[in-house]
Amino acid sequence: MRERCINRLDGAGDGSDGFVTIEYVMAVLISMVVLVAIANLIVFEYGHGVVRAAVDQAVRQGSRTTTPVASCQAAAQQVITDLLGGREGSMGAGVSITCTQAGGRLDARATGRFTAWLKPLPSWSFSSTATAAVEPSP
Repeated sequence: MRERCINRLDGAGDGSDGFVTIEYVMAVLISMVVLVAIANLIVFEYGHGVVRAAVDQAVRQGSRTTTPVASCQAAAQQVITDLLGGREGSMGAGVSITCTQAGGRLDARATGRFTAWLKPLPSWSFSSTATAAVEPSP
């Protein structure tokens, strides 16, 4: 009776010992790739939201000053520096914001490109605009 229990624990010599390990490693690898892709998408969305906030803040602040374009540029760059690390940051380096004034209107346009963390994933390019009426100075 004791001999039968030992044979069952040995796997009966069918050669299947250790094959679960490869399947487990592949499942973990695929799970990690999916997790990184989802995290990368969340970071892209955060960066795009920061750029939208930067152009909105820029035209809002620039429209109330005597130098609208310069104030707009400075405000936009400040938001990018604070939240994306500025031009030295990995995300801020791919963002360009320009402000223009046409008559009584101030426009800010941002273009950007965020590089994906994994090579098979595509990078994300986008643009965002904002407009405000320039308030007359007293």
